[in-house]
Amino acid sequence: MEDQSINVTSTLTLDGFKLIPEGRYPAFVLGLLLYCIIVFCNLLILIAIALERRLHEPMYVLLFNLPVNDLMGVTAVLPKLLTDTLTDSETITYSACVMQAFFVHFYAGGSMLILTAMAYDRYVAICCPLRYNAILTSGNLIKIIIVVWVLDFILIGVLIVLVLRLQRCRSRIQNAYCDNPSLMRLICADTSINNIYGLFITAFLQGLSLLAMIFTYFQILLTCLMNKQPDAKSKATQTCATHLVVYIVLCTSALFVILSYRFEQISPYFRKVVGVAVVIYPAVFNPIIYGLKTKEIRNTIIKMLRKKTSPF
Repeated sequence: MEDQSINVTSTLTLDGFKLIPEGRYPAFVLGLLLYCIIVFCNLLILIAIALERRLHEPMYVLLFNLPVNDLMGVTAVLPKLLTDTLTDSETITYSACVMQAFFVHFYAGGSMLILTAMAYDRYVAICCPLRYNAILTSGNLIKIIIVVWVLDFILIGVLIVLVLRLQRCRSRIQNAYCDNPSLMRLICADTSINNIYGLFITAFLQGLSLLAMIFTYFQILLTCLMNKQPDAKSKATQTCATHLVVYIVLCTSALFVILSYRFEQISPYFRKVVGVAVVIYPAVFNPIIYGLKTKEIRNTIIKMLRKKTSPF
């Protein structure tokens, strides 16, 4: 059993994947390749939306925030994990650990809030098409984006501050990277307030997004059923299906992480794999889903790539 005495060391030990020496370099190369693909695909979406004037609409402006958020989340975890894999290092400073935990949870909360805002956009576009431009003006769109990021910052900031106020007595992070549950296990004091607030954030973010999805898609379904124009139904189905797939991928990944921490009998190795996967999967699938399924973005990316590869 680990010593319960007060330990204020600034260096923590991570429980990595414990790869055999022969597996470190292949794992590093594969991980680096995956990270490069993630950065490239997400940057393609960002550049396409930024440069193409036709994509300067509320739907795509809100979508612009998603790859920014995904890049932030995957960059908070993968470079450090790859470095540790290559060097066989298992240490991290407490300040860096807290910073990593903040960005991991900031990314998770941001994903939920951005997708909720996008659901509202789809609801207004399909259910109130004549009032769409009046409701989602540039000013209102900026307000929505600011609320998303500021609310996310406040919620996660308070979560981290509640951890920082408590005295640590352990120095081993029981995960491949730092997050709030891992930081909580360093503490020997009463963490009741932290647990209650953590549950509140989870319930608030997941509940808010779920209620928004149920309400908006129910209204969209009714509108599509009453609309007799096949083109309108097809366009609504295409845009909503893309958004719904991204939301399901995120919620499924988040559910696995939550369950992995709630059941102690789950293998620690499985918990580490799921924890890394929940950060990587959305960053991999989101640009692919939006790049392939959204016609305007797909055509813009194809035009960009052809222009870059053309000799003339």
